[in-house]
Amino acid sequence: MQDPHVLFNDYAAKQRLKMTPQRRHILDVFLEQKGHVTSEELYELVKKAYKTIGQATVYRTLKLLSGAGIAKEVDFGDGVTRYELQQGDDHHDHLICEGCGENVEVLDEEIEKLQEQVAARHGYRLTRHKMYLYGICPKCQGKKKA
Repeated sequence: MQDPHVLFNDYAAKQRLKMTPQRRHILDVFLEQKGHVTSEELYELVKKAYKTIGQATVYRTLKLLSGAGIAKEVDFGDGVTRYELQQGDDHHDHLICEGCGENVEVLDEEIEKLQEQVAARHGYRLTRHKMYLYGICPKCQGKKKA
C-alpha cells in the first residue's frame, strides 16, 4: 500500500480540501489502531491529544479516509459502522458472535477459491465481496451452559 499520508493528501487535493493538522492527526491515530474502530471510539482517542477536534470532524475525516482507499467500512449487522485499515488485496472475512459482538478476522484460501468457483459457475467474474459468518463464540457458549 502506498504511504497513507501521501494517498490522503492527494485525495484531499482532488476533493479541493486542505490537509489540516486535525485531519493529519486523525489519520495518524487511525493508523495506530489494530482491528476495527467506530467513529466514536476514534474520537475518544483523538481528543486525548487534540482537545479541540469535534466528533463531526472525526466522522467526516473517516469518510474521507474511506474515499481515499485508506479505511474500509465494515458493518457487522448491528447498526454500527466500523472502520479498518484497507490493506491492498489482503482480503479477509469475519466471524461475528451474536452474543457478545466479538469478531474474528478469517483468511482462508479454500473459502476464497470456493467463492470464485460459485461465481464462475453462474457466469460471474467477482470484483469484490464481503462475507460475515454469525454464530456464538466459545465464551458465550460456555455462559449458556451454566
